[in-house]
Amino acid sequence: MKKLILSVKFTLLLFTVSAQNNGNHSPMEDVVNAIKNDRVSDMVKYFDIFVPITLNNNQQIYSHNQAQVVLQDFFDKNNSKDFLIMDNGSPDNNSKFLIGTFTEPNGTKYSVYILMKMKNGDYFLQELRFNKEQ
Repeated sequence: MKKLILSVKFTLLLFTVSAQNNGNHSPMEDVVNAIKNDRVSDMVKYFDIFVPITLNNNQQIYSHNQAQVVLQDFFDKNNSKDFLIMDNGSPDNNSKFLIGTFTEPNGTKYSVYILMKMKNGDYFLQELRFNKEQ
């Protein structure tokens, strides 16, 4: 009987921990969801003082506010229909990357590269690339 009670308690504990973890999104998940939903405002909290952004092989380094304007302009002109994650990883404890494909409703596709690095205990967007596929 003790084993049964212990098993039930352990199972409930696992469900509780699982439910708590599902409510916490990682910074990378937040950025991906912002791209999927054309919501630059959800990405801004991960901008550092300067943000390198590449649009169609044209890289510029923008201030926090300029980056917001540039990305908002991009999403105003290029709505998201789908965002497919192709690869992601964490080469070390302080950085994460993601490679994906952003698709517009008209079928135009962009390859996307996102790099986030930890700075003072928080992740910041260190590089964001949108390059139209040929």
